[in-house]
Amino acid sequence: MCGIVGYTGTAGAAAILTSGLSKLEYRGYDSAGVALERPDGSGLEVVRRVGKVAMMGQALAAAGEIDQTGAAVPGCATCGIGHTRWATHGRPTEENAHPHTSCDGRIAIVHNGIIENFAELREELVARGHVFKSETDTEVLAHLLEEAYYGCDGKPGSHDLVSALRQACECLVGAYGVAAVCEDEPGVIAVARKDSPIVIGCCEQGSYVASDAIAIMDATRDVVVLEDGVFARLTPQGATFTNAAGEAVEPPVTHIDWSADAAEKGGYPDFMLKEIYEQPRVVRDTLAGRLAGGALAIDELGLTLEELNLIDRVYVIACGTSYHAGLVAKNLIEGWARIPCEVEAASEFRYRNPIITTSTLVVAVSQSGETADTLAAIRDARIKGAKVFGITNVVGSPVARESDGVIYTKANKEVAVASTKSFIGQVVSLTLLAMLLGQVKGRLSQAQVRLLFRELGDTVQQIQRILDQQRPAIHDAALACKDASSALFVGRGMGAAISYEGALKLKEVSYLHAEAYAAGEMKHGPIALIEPGFPVIAVATKSPTYDKTVSNLKECEARGASLIVVATEGDKDICAIADHVIYVPAVRDAFSPITATVPLQLLAREVALLRGCDVDQPRNLAKSVTVE
Repeated sequence: MCGIVGYTGTAGAAAILTSGLSKLEYRGYDSAGVALERPDGSGLEVVRRVGKVAMMGQALAAAGEIDQTGAAVPGCATCGIGHTRWATHGRPTEENAHPHTSCDGRIAIVHNGIIENFAELREELVARGHVFKSETDTEVLAHLLEEAYYGCDGKPGSHDLVSALRQACECLVGAYGVAAVCEDEPGVIAVARKDSPIVIGCCEQGSYVASDAIAIMDATRDVVVLEDGVFARLTPQGATFTNAAGEAVEPPVTHIDWSADAAEKGGYPDFMLKEIYEQPRVVRDTLAGRLAGGALAIDELGLTLEELNLIDRVYVIACGTSYHAGLVAKNLIEGWARIPCEVEAASEFRYRNPIITTSTLVVAVSQSGETADTLAAIRDARIKGAKVFGITNVVGSPVARESDGVIYTKANKEVAVASTKSFIGQVVSLTLLAMLLGQVKGRLSQAQVRLLFRELGDTVQQIQRILDQQRPAIHDAALACKDASSALFVGRGMGAAISYEGALKLKEVSYLHAEAYAAGEMKHGPIALIEPGFPVIAVATKSPTYDKTVSNLKECEARGASLIVVATEGDKDICAIADHVIYVPAVRDAFSPITATVPLQLLAREVALLRGCDVDQPRNLAKSVTVE
């Protein structure tokens, strides 16, 4: 999680860092800070504040590094590093905010990730006389870097920031993306990375480092995605790269081709609503070019059709929203390809010694492509001989690089912490994969594939119709939920998978406790929660399980529940038991997760706004989970 930005060049560093951190605030907003090289050569100036980046910006304005509009001022610093934090080790306090410094304050670092052996390192450093000022794991790296740079216990220091960082990183166990500055090397930023994303870009104005390209793409769209074990030295003139042995390397340059507008609200009141409304385009773009000659074509799969035909077991590994997309995929893969499919929480997958052979396909689903648990599961699966296929939204991300093949969801940048358009993109991508497996296994004919693909494409207009027509009904339903203390989501079959995602969205953005159950499980415990006015949100679209679902809802109605039902257009019978009905177009049951999810996203947002919540930046959450 967390966000890192660094800059060295000829422009005002504080303004660049503040702007970049604002764009990364979705990755963490417990606190923010910068370390700037004072232009008079008198050392480093560290400014940190608890809360969002705007609080730090006010402090920088008071310090004379930027004006009240955030612009640079004459004579300001031109080199610095910045950070916005999502707390892992240590409370959200100013002392725990980054950057962290060495004992003498001559070195400052920002860090994304977790140093797993920090407790032992801290004990050793304290024994050698180091004084710690925070509760974080990160601070040990500042002190290790100090020893490597200046020397310790009679050992000479390297007096070279990159060499010292390389030496310090040899002591670390865990994940890190690091940027460091030292007052003895003005204008230099040293960078390292292991299992935590880092990009570097250069232009005439100087050199940039960030944990996400969105922070620097206004300056340059050509970036180096730093690989594990590669170190970078940034100066105003450019960047040089070395490997763990100190040898020069020439990493490839990636061009960013998505629009900067993807990171702006574009007239919407919040990013969450903007991204919900972008979902028709996501479906259209994800499907583009996937049907050729009547058959599915996923050239970037990395597996031949013959290799795919040998697959006899599929695991979908994912976390959070992506896990729910996996539940949809399980139904489709088993239904269309008749291959056993299991959906696993990535955080548990590698700890239970799953049965994996060379004919196993592991599908890793991650919006960011950098989810730590998912990456760890990928590596474990590859060691066991599985084929690995990634589904992600980020080109060149770790999941994409470490998989045999990949489907990109074409969602462009998603800024709101709660995933909406990425979920739809994942469901569409997994649907394509299920169709492809059915095709190569001979379970789906070309005619069936063409029909399914056309119907899948029809969901573009169907989503738009929901957005155009159902907002008033969703608002009325939200009013019935806003003062509740808990809610229950239910459905059967595909409706159950959709319900899990609906409950998660409501919890994430409104802080209203919600649980999801297969509707048939109601009588096995959850129905004890039902009392007059208790919100029950149901997915009861036309499907093979429709009648059974309605029967379960009548059990809730009999106990006074406030029933909010997502139903198929034209279903008037449901009005007899439902307090609120939100209609979605009639679709094949296999595609109902794409359409029925949209009103649940809007419902969660409406409830959150009625409860006074920040839908883009829910408390305690961050967009990219790069720690285990």
